[in-house]
Amino acid sequence: MDSPPAADQPRLVSRSVRLDGELPPFRDLLSAMDSPRTVWDGPTEPTVIAGGAAATLTAEGPERFEHIKDAAERLFSSGDVHAGTEAACPRLFGGFRFHATEPSAANSATVDTDGGQPSEAEPTPWASFPDARFVFPRLQVTLTDRGPWLTVNAVGTTASIEAVETRLEAERERLASLPTADPETPQPGIAARRRTTTPESWRAGVTAATDRITDGILQKVVLAQALEVDVAADLEVGDILSRLGTKYPSCNRFLTEPAGRQPPAFFGATPERLVSLRGRTVETDALAGTTGRGETPAEDEWLARELLEDDKNVHEHQLVAETICEQLEPFAASISVGDRQIRRLATVQHIHTPITAELAADSHVLDLVEALHPTPAVGGLPPDLALETIGETEPFDRGWYAAPIGWIDAAGNGTFAVGLRSAVATRRRATLFAGVGIVADSDPDREWDEIELKFRPILDELESTDSALSGQ
Repeated sequence: MDSPPAADQPRLVSRSVRLDGELPPFRDLLSAMDSPRTVWDGPTEPTVIAGGAAATLTAEGPERFEHIKDAAERLFSSGDVHAGTEAACPRLFGGFRFHATEPSAANSATVDTDGGQPSEAEPTPWASFPDARFVFPRLQVTLTDRGPWLTVNAVGTTASIEAVETRLEAERERLASLPTADPETPQPGIAARRRTTTPESWRAGVTAATDRITDGILQKVVLAQALEVDVAADLEVGDILSRLGTKYPSCNRFLTEPAGRQPPAFFGATPERLVSLRGRTVETDALAGTTGRGETPAEDEWLARELLEDDKNVHEHQLVAETICEQLEPFAASISVGDRQIRRLATVQHIHTPITAELAADSHVLDLVEALHPTPAVGGLPPDLALETIGETEPFDRGWYAAPIGWIDAAGNGTFAVGLRSAVATRRRATLFAGVGIVADSDPDREWDEIELKFRPILDELESTDSALSGQ
């Protein structure tokens, strides 16, 4: 175990216990958590439902990855941890903004213990989301193949093993006594919707981008749209995430919230993993090139074959795969690229290539996150000129959309996904985001249609059932 922390250094204490008996459903566990709440659910990882903040790490500016890494290492170095299983070990959960603020905004990370103070309500959906924020939950339920675990964490100069173990037993009893689940709330319905990008401005932006590509200034750029909707009833994130888990079991579900009584929530079910690191083994994906789903199995197969033979989509995908390998190369002893294949989701099909690497030396997952973000699947090539084009074209703030979101453990391992198929929402308003890759032969109207497909995962959970069935 690490040496004891200095007298003025916050101490991390973590204890876990296996939970016996049947747990309440996912949505009820989430409702039982204090703000800020966290959800992480990967197809090959345990599901985590967490609440409260024993500590919060924040950073601003272009050095946000390095500052969070340094703060995380300091926090974990003070750890007194008894987990019982690796899945229940302490982790930080959080993410980053797509674009950093100016360098003068901050030059280091800050660490607030026990949650800090909620900020005042702000007019923009991303006002409560800094350039980087990671939460060390006070309470965490981890659902594994071998059963659920409960973890209680504390951080502070007075954090004690006795207090954590007492809280652990109290929380175990509380979760066991939660009332029978209420029926799932119906989908709220949409009262109004506002597109930030008009069809005319979209055509102009795509045309300007393809002109830059034809002129050799760009190779590719990803342009996105935002859709703001007012819902007709309170938006219940737990119900939405529960339904997304059923419809998109191969995607990463996520939820992150700022502190506060009614904080905005950033949530989604993203198909794109940015990077996963365990020891020296790296796994990532190239996911680019999209088509819809067929109404019959035969039509589905025909669309998939057409996608794999489409020059525009194959070129877009190849740019992404090649660039990911180039970004990993400085860290890797070897890189292996899998076979190109089709990945089917409920509303779309993507071209997918799995990529693995073995590192030449030990590294922290945030070193890889910084090297890979933004991939050409959400930014473009060359990166700087693509980001400049995005800033000139998109009439909204991407915030944490299309940015890295995930977790870090004490060993520097972790998994990060790209925050796609997502929305930032309050109780009665949600802003959805979707983007498409623009290459030389992109057609503005076809790209608009692809944006519509990518709004569907979240939009389908907001529309009332009658509206969804009628296609409104």
